[in-house]
Amino acid sequence: MNNWPEGWSDDNRGPRYGRGSGGAQPEGARSMRQVRRGPTAPPGQSAYGNQGPSAPPYGAGVPQQPSYTDGRGYDDAGRGGYDSGYNTGQVYGGGQGGPGGPGEPYARASRPAPNWRKRIKWTAITLASVLIVTSVATYFWADSKLHRDVDLSKVIDRPEAGEGTNYLIVGSDSRKGMTAEDKRKLHTGSAVGQRTDSMMILHVGDNGDTLISLPRDSDVEIPSYKGSGSGKVYPGTGRHTKLNAAYAEDGPTLLVRTIEFNTGLHIDHYVEIGFGGFAKIVDAVGGVDITIDKGFKDKDSGADFKSGKQTLNGEEALAFVRTRHAFASQDLQRTKNQQKFLAALAHQVATPSTVLNPFTFYPTMGAGLDSLTVDKDMGLWDLGSMFWAMKGVNSGDGKSLNMPVSGSVGGNLVWDKAKMKTLVSELKNDQPVTVSGN
Repeated sequence: MNNWPEGWSDDNRGPRYGRGSGGAQPEGARSMRQVRRGPTAPPGQSAYGNQGPSAPPYGAGVPQQPSYTDGRGYDDAGRGGYDSGYNTGQVYGGGQGGPGGPGEPYARASRPAPNWRKRIKWTAITLASVLIVTSVATYFWADSKLHRDVDLSKVIDRPEAGEGTNYLIVGSDSRKGMTAEDKRKLHTGSAVGQRTDSMMILHVGDNGDTLISLPRDSDVEIPSYKGSGSGKVYPGTGRHTKLNAAYAEDGPTLLVRTIEFNTGLHIDHYVEIGFGGFAKIVDAVGGVDITIDKGFKDKDSGADFKSGKQTLNGEEALAFVRTRHAFASQDLQRTKNQQKFLAALAHQVATPSTVLNPFTFYPTMGAGLDSLTVDKDMGLWDLGSMFWAMKGVNSGDGKSLNMPVSGSVGGNLVWDKAKMKTLVSELKNDQPVTVSGN
């Protein structure tokens, strides 16, 4: 009687191999180092040990199965059988066990200790490389933004240059790039043409930096000059006018020529900024902190300030530096406010919170460079030197004053010739300034 389930009889197993099959061939040959095939039987002896010619234990036609030995020829029953080295890692570890020898767990090879000195070295090199690349890229980006539109080589009959560097800093009422809404918001009006709202000479030297305001209503003589556009030389006629009229007549080169002629001081660099650009710089830096000694109002400029320390945005800052009708000494008090604010602005731009923060530094730098007009020989180094000097003046390392005034004629302010001569001499020789202004 066949007790196999249906399909599992000896007659029906067929040539199938594997689990439960009755096939004579193994499922698949696999290479195992622990498997050794027994030696070939000598003549007259069965291939299955000392069993003689009797039938093989696996049935007729079944070849001898491999024996599993542990290298000593013993299995679990004391005869050649399954390798007792299974638990020593010989099967999976491929060796003779762990560090303690056979029978000990196999330990993973230890990783070498990290070389921190080498890591720090390469980290420092990487950071230095990134810093250098960023600095070079920033330099060329900033340099490309400078508007070098003023050619001081067109200025004729110039005085001899002295020690130190003299910058002429001009705030113009240029409305270039401003929309009608901008003009309304900033109370600039829509006057045609372009005039100077403020003029300052910044002297940078080894004996302290000096900032000198030139009132725009100063009485000056217009000398002979070369036209910036025509190249024609216009001879001087002894004509006197307000200082800001020189700029309105023929732009920056005539303004420089007029200041040099009336003071005898050589101007090395020219820097100009308009209304809109000024407000953008202030907003980009996040406002400027300033202390107002006495509150004032001016409907023309839109000023409405209380006394005390406060932070001015771009619109408020422009109103602060433009106000003149709220003061008895209109032009002189305005120049003092302009000095005070520009020095505070330079100080704010140079703070770590601006310089070290790229989200503030680049917008501020971009707004400033887009708004500035400089001479053709002006470099970023010169511009940086100017801002650091203005910061120094604000912190007390330098001095600020108005050009000394002795009186007025026809509504124009007349400079004190004696004091001005002493001041110019001290600046030319880069000596500490002893003159006081109004």
